[in-house]
Amino acid sequence: MTPLRCLPGINELFVEIKSCGASCVSLHQFSEAMGNAVDAKDQNTYQHSQHVAVISYLLALAVGFRPAQADVIHIAGHLHDIGKIAVPDAVLLKQGKLTENEWLTMRKHPESGAKIVDNIKLFNHPGGIKDMILCHHEKFDGSGYPNQLSGNQIPIGARIIAVADALSAMIQVRIYRPGRSFAEAINEILKNSGSQFDPVIVVALEGQAATIKSWLDHM
Repeated sequence: MTPLRCLPGINELFVEIKSCGASCVSLHQFSEAMGNAVDAKDQNTYQHSQHVAVISYLLALAVGFRPAQADVIHIAGHLHDIGKIAVPDAVLLKQGKLTENEWLTMRKHPESGAKIVDNIKLFNHPGGIKDMILCHHEKFDGSGYPNQLSGNQIPIGARIIAVADALSAMIQVRIYRPGRSFAEAINEILKNSGSQFDPVIVVALEGQAATIKSWLDHM
């Protein structure tokens, strides 16, 4: 189980959401709608944010989060790519390989996403939703972006979303490549355990693979 004291940001938001009662539903609906808006910009990423949200929720439960706490990561999963709204369509929707400058533009989307939600007080607790959005492309070995964080410097929610994001992206078809099978995607994540991904989250993914596949197959 993940000790509650080790979950800054998630606990604070959970307490505030609980005190808001029915508005929790509205918060989730808002987050899902924003994720859908991002996905709608690119037909190749249709349902990506929904997939990431569901996978993140299941992984959060698997590593010891309570359901209400996992809901916070679920919301962040919907919003993880919201910064892509700020990426020009010429870059976001480009069918060929990105140039170096275009790639640099694309890599700014976590920071753009954090800025977009910055005025939402509920999201601003350290390690909370804003930080999950900002850090979901950090890598466990410190080679990610935007801040080259490593290990436990990366919020645990972001480490979970990173695995969910990679799994969803690999199984989806892109203009420039076919989608991988679910098993192939799982194996690729296993290969990158300890480098790109938190080994604890990868173990959880392996244990929950059948459940996750069942959910995705019915979405």
